[in-house]
Amino acid sequence: MVMKSRYATILTILIVLIGGTVLAFSGSESPPENSEAISTTIQTDGGTYATMEEFENSIDYIKFIANNLWILIAAFMVMMMHLGFATVESGLTQAKNAVNVIYKNVFILCSGILIYALIGFQIMYPGDFNGFLGFGGFGIGFDNLDPIGMLTPSYGMDMTIWTDFIFQAMFAATAATIVSGCVTGRIKLSSFMIFGVLLLAFCYPVTGSWVWGEGWLYELGFYDFAGSSLVHGVGGAAGLACVILLGARTGKYEGGKIHGIPAHNIPLATVGVFLLWLGWFGFNGGSVLSADPAGVSFVFVTTALAACAGALTSMVTTQLVMKSLDAPMALNGILAGLVGITAGADAVSVMEAVYIGGISGIIVVFSILMFDKLRLDDPVGAISVHGVCGIWGTLAVGIFSSEVDFGVQLLGTFSIIAFTFIFSLIVFGIIKAAVGVRVSKEVESDGLDISGHGNHAYPDFSPVKTSELGAFAD
Repeated sequence: MVMKSRYATILTILIVLIGGTVLAFSGSESPPENSEAISTTIQTDGGTYATMEEFENSIDYIKFIANNLWILIAAFMVMMMHLGFATVESGLTQAKNAVNVIYKNVFILCSGILIYALIGFQIMYPGDFNGFLGFGGFGIGFDNLDPIGMLTPSYGMDMTIWTDFIFQAMFAATAATIVSGCVTGRIKLSSFMIFGVLLLAFCYPVTGSWVWGEGWLYELGFYDFAGSSLVHGVGGAAGLACVILLGARTGKYEGGKIHGIPAHNIPLATVGVFLLWLGWFGFNGGSVLSADPAGVSFVFVTTALAACAGALTSMVTTQLVMKSLDAPMALNGILAGLVGITAGADAVSVMEAVYIGGISGIIVVFSILMFDKLRLDDPVGAISVHGVCGIWGTLAVGIFSSEVDFGVQLLGTFSIIAFTFIFSLIVFGIIKAAVGVRVSKEVESDGLDISGHGNHAYPDFSPVKTSELGAFAD
C-alpha cells in the first residue's frame, strides 16, 4: 500500500509538471517561420533599426550573434554542472544510496527546467511589480511570431529571449540539487520531489526577483553577480531547514560521539568537482551576459584563482586542525572558493579574488566541523560549501568593492537566507506532518537503492573481508 502511494505521488507530480507546461505554452507560442520586416524598431547601442531585415544586415547583428552564441555555450556548461553535482553527491555518500542520489538529480534538473518555463521565469522577471512579489503570467511570456519581440536589446542584452530563458533555467535547478546532497541517505523520494518542486516554483524565483528582477534589493544597490546568495545561499539555507527536521543518519551521532560514515567513491567525487569547476566558467562567465573579451576573461581568472586558493587553504587548515590530509575536504575547498567568488567575480581585483577564495577554504573546514558538533548531519558538506561560503562571498563584495555598500549586502544576504530558511521550515514541516519525510530504519539500513529502485549502483561488486585476502592482506 505504501509502495502504491509513493508511486502515485511521483506520477501526480510528473503529470502536473508536464501538463501545466503544455497548457502554459499552448496558443501563440510556436517557432517563428521567418524574420519578416515589421514596424517595431530595434534599438541597440550602435543605432536604431526599423526592420528585422535592416538589423540583420548591420554590423550590430554580428555582435548580437557572438554574444548570443556565448550565452548558449555558457548555458550548456552550466547544464554540465548537474552531472558534476550528481557525481559529487553519489561519490561522497554510501554506495547503497548512489542510484537514489542520481535519480534525484535527474528529477531536479528536468523538473526544474519545466517549472521555470511554466511559472518561475515570470515570477523572477515579472516586469513592472512592487519589488517584493510579482507574476507576469504562465509561460515565458513572449510571442514567438514576433521576430523583434523575441530579441532583448531593449534590456541592454544581445541575446534572444529564448537564450536568456535557457541560461536562467539552468541556474534554477541548482538550488534544489544542493538540498539533495544535504538529505541523502534517509529521505523519502516522494517527499524530496514535492519539496524540490515547491522550492523551485516559488522560493527561488521570488528571492531572485528581488535582485535580478530589479526588485527592492536591486533598488537598494545589493550586488550578487552570479548567485553566491541567490543560488548557493538559497540551496544551503533550504538544506539546513530540511536537515533540522529530517534528523541525522542512523549511527552518525551515538554514545555522545561523532561517527564518520566514509564516502564510497572519492575518485567519482573528484570527477564531479572538476566537472563543476569547468562548468563554473560558464556559470560566472555567462553571467557577464555578453561575449565581451575583457569582461569574460577577467571573470575566468578570478574564478580560477579563487578555486585554487580555496583548495590550498582548506588543505592547510585540515592538516592544522584535524591532523589529516583529507581529500574530500580539499575537494570541498575548491567548491568553497568557487561559491565565495561567485557574487563578486567581476567586481573585485585579482588578488582580492585570491583572498576571498582562500578565506572560503578556511571557513568551509570550520563550518563542516561546527555542524557536526551541532549534530546536524550533512553527508556532503553542502550547507557549509554553498550556504555558509555563499553568505561570506556575498558579504565579501561589500568588504572589497568600494562601489558596493556592506550594510546593503548584509541586509540583502540576511533577507534572502531568512526568507528561504523560513519558507523551507514551513513547507518541509507540512510535508513531514502530512506524508512523512524519513524512510524506515530497515530501508535506511538496506539502502535506498534496493528498496526504492530495485537495483544497486555496483551489482557485480561486494565487500571483501580481510580474512578472504590471504597472503595479500599483508
